[in-house]
Amino acid sequence: MNSTLRGVTHAILRVGSALLFIEHGLQKVFGVMGGFGGGGTAPLVSLFGLAGYMELIGGVLLIVGFLTRPVAVVLLAEMIVAFFYAHFPMGGWPVQNFGEIPLTYACIFAFLAANGAGPFSVDERAKS
Repeated sequence: MNSTLRGVTHAILRVGSALLFIEHGLQKVFGVMGGFGGGGTAPLVSLFGLAGYMELIGGVLLIVGFLTRPVAVVLLAEMIVAFFYAHFPMGGWPVQNFGEIPLTYACIFAFLAANGAGPFSVDERAKS
């Protein structure tokens, strides 16, 4: 794969996954797109409230590619905790417990933690 295509797909993965991730934060914090727990918002001082703000703020930082590696590490940890806290008790296999989404995000955040923001990012711009 040539370097231009590699860079473009890296940016698409970072920005696309961050845009989708933000939706989870919007549900929890603002109650949009179906809301949290049947249309409401998560209590601000709760695990779900904290998760909502992590998803919103972390998602925005990933979109612009600022502090990508540390943000990705924090969000990776959040997704592992989310899987074991909310999904694993419903069965061991992700297909049983609806845990595919947090585990997929965990894989994406692991990639970003290891590889950085890539091109078209504040982090990359700061290097030059």
